[in-house]
Amino acid sequence: MKLSVPIPVYNFAEFLPETLDSILSQDGADEVEILVVDGASTDSTPALMQRLCAGHPNLRYHRLPEKGGIDRDMAKSVELANGEYCWLFSGDDLMSPGALRAVLSEIETGHDVYLLKHMECFKDMRPLMEYPVLEPDVAGVFELSDETQRLDYFKRARNSEAFFSFMGGLVMKRSAWNRLPLNPDFIGSCWAHAARLFELMKSGLSVKYTGQVRLHRRGENDSFSDDGLVRRYQLQVEGFHRLVDTFFGHDSAEAREVRRAVRNEFSRRVVLILKVRCHETPALESKQLLDQLVQAGYSDFNLSDEITKLLYRWLPVRACRKYYC
Repeated sequence: MKLSVPIPVYNFAEFLPETLDSILSQDGADEVEILVVDGASTDSTPALMQRLCAGHPNLRYHRLPEKGGIDRDMAKSVELANGEYCWLFSGDDLMSPGALRAVLSEIETGHDVYLLKHMECFKDMRPLMEYPVLEPDVAGVFELSDETQRLDYFKRARNSEAFFSFMGGLVMKRSAWNRLPLNPDFIGSCWAHAARLFELMKSGLSVKYTGQVRLHRRGENDSFSDDGLVRRYQLQVEGFHRLVDTFFGHDSAEAREVRRAVRNEFSRRVVLILKVRCHETPALESKQLLDQLVQAGYSDFNLSDEITKLLYRWLPVRACRKYYC
């Protein structure tokens, strides 16, 4: 089996039929293994998968005994797969037409990781924008154990997606993935898969950025935002700072580039919008936590960072609402 498509899910029965149809209808679908790994869903996922598996011999369903969280469930889904490569996929996204055949062709070149672009969509899957990953946006191969190539890649990163934050954009060679175990220090961070790839950079990790949109990502459906947007950005800011500090050091060139890329997501506009949300919904959004994130996220002592911190501190909420919301 050349390729498996493992899909870790929890209570995604509403979206799974459309997701699986987008894969099963592809040219080449009969050549791959599609594996749904259910983290003990409490919705109708088991009955749904029993019905769907009956009609598709290459569709497998594995139900875990208990909810393990995305870090454990993602690792388990790769462990249970049989393919030489795994295209991690989310249970609410859609595979773009022709994408499966294109990926099957790409992996013949034998790199450790293939990084795919996605189309960001609204919840009803109306397209919003092609999500940027690298700048310039051209395909390329990078050996991330080589310091020069690694820094070139890190400098081209537009956001954390270049650092493997979006699992649906990752096609990975299982033999490379299995060189290291799941790192217990990152379980619960949501970024244990990225930690594994960061650690692999030291011993050798060949990454090909394809520059092509191969899936459509369903927006407005992020379960990690249930506790508020400030806490959602906490996962991003603190998570990726910790990742790069752990494997390269806080003062490294790699760490500076990761912080810069994360600031493109935790942007000045986002910071000021979150300030308004903290004012309007203090029971959900923590102003104290946002203060800490702004201090951590904008800590590189450049003019842009200092301006952002000044605006955040002194701009009245009404002005933030008027100009940024």
